Amino acid sequence: MLPSGTGQLGATLLFPHAGGSASFYFPVSAQLSSVAEVFAVQYPGRQDRRKETSPGDLEVLADQVYEALRKQLRARPTTFFGHSMGATIAFEVARRFEADGGELSHLFVSGRRAPSRHRDESVHTRSDDGIVAELKLLSGTNTALLGDEEILRMILPAIRSDYQAIETYRCDPDTTVRAPISALTGDSDPKTSLDEAEDWSRHTTGAFDLKVFPGGHFYLSAQAPAVIALLRKHLSTGR
Repeated sequence: MLPSGTGQLGATLLFPHAGGSASFYFPVSAQLSSVAEVFAVQYPGRQDRRKETSPGDLEVLADQVYEALRKQLRARPTTFFGHSMGATIAFEVARRFEADGGELSHLFVSGRRAPSRHRDESVHTRSDDGIVAELKLLSGTNTALLGDEEILRMILPAIRSDYQAIETYRCDPDTTVRAPISALTGDSDPKTSLDEAEDWSRHTTGAFDLKVFPGGHFYLSAQAPAVIALLRKHLSTGR
């Protein structure tokens, strides 16, 4: 975990995309540190956890994340934000938190279709070159890193496991959380249609809203100021 801020504030947990790491959210942490204590989740198999094995099963990964966070989540109001695979992991961790008696303030899900909306995808079964081609297509990983063979050897096992986890995940349409959900999506995201993003409304018994931004799957890189302003407003006012 990468903390920022003071313990007197509410907490915001940030969940990275497939192949992503906690450092992806450093700019968000810096911008929100005055209104929340920010934690970016570091999945196994990358950066400081590169020697650990990523489970390749999203339910198992959510179990591991919740177990690591459960004590911190009890202490204060908490908001989750997840992008792409991170949105689904945030949803599953929220389910575990609520089942354990907790109350999540808000769940922001970005760049990901609703958990019950399945597409038949198999990136995790491709060759290494095939996985790299997918990453370049989505522009989710620094392309300079993708051209470095030594770094690729280190990160590809974790990336493959991430894709396996999200591509084999299944969720019943009736599965819900109590927390309000805000779904954020790019208007030209090849991985999430507006209809698939709207279906997040089926997965909460609380309030729901959909916010659409210009851009593709990683719209939030270009739209970071708008997304951060949205989070800051919520953390400052509860709306």
